[in-house]
This record gives sequence, structure tokens and C-alpha cells, in this order.
Amino acid sequence: MVEITFVEPDGSKRVVDAVAGLSLMEAARNEGVRGIEAECGGACSCSTCHVYIAADWIDRLPGMSALEEDMLDFAYEPDPSASRLACQITVTDDLHGLLVNMPQRQG
Repeated sequence: MVEITFVEPDGSKRVVDAVAGLSLMEAARNEGVRGIEAECGGACSCSTCHVYIAADWIDRLPGMSALEEDMLDFAYEPDPSASRLACQITVTDDLHGLLVNMPQRQG
């Protein structure tokens, strides 16, 4: 399992054991992480799985596609240096210890 920490807007932390191969969105949804709405089910056609990746992790992730970048325009308070769509990040063993901050709200 890959341990990922989700930080709620109030600062509370939720550590989940994610299965490699799932998307970060699926891992969060499967574990009941609050704030991941995932209205499109992971099709990258909404921005309701918007998250902020911790600064020391952002460069370890694969780059974002043009579609993901476009969809982030619809996210609540996107941060160009940290925002990603959780549906576009595949959980791998290399992400063990990843820190993900949740926005105040989605879209």
C-alpha cells in the first residue's frame, strides 16, 4: 500500500493506504476523504477533484496534460504552482508519503 496524507482545510489530516494503479481521486473516494466530489468519475471533464500538491512533491509527479490544465480554470482558487486534478494522478509506489492539501470547496 501507498500511504498518502490528505489535509483538510481545517488542518485535520487523513492518512489513507492507497492501492497502486488507482488514481489519487479513486483512492481518496474509496477511503471517504471529504472534499473529493469527482462528479465526472475521473474523466477529466470537471474540476471537482481539485487538490493542492505539497511543494516538495509537485516536481515528482508526471506533468499535466493540456486538458487537465484547461479544466483547472474551473477549479476553486487554483494555484498554478500546486493545483492538480486528483483523477489525473496515478498512485505509484514512488508516491508513498505524498502530502495533498484539500481546497476550501470544489468548483
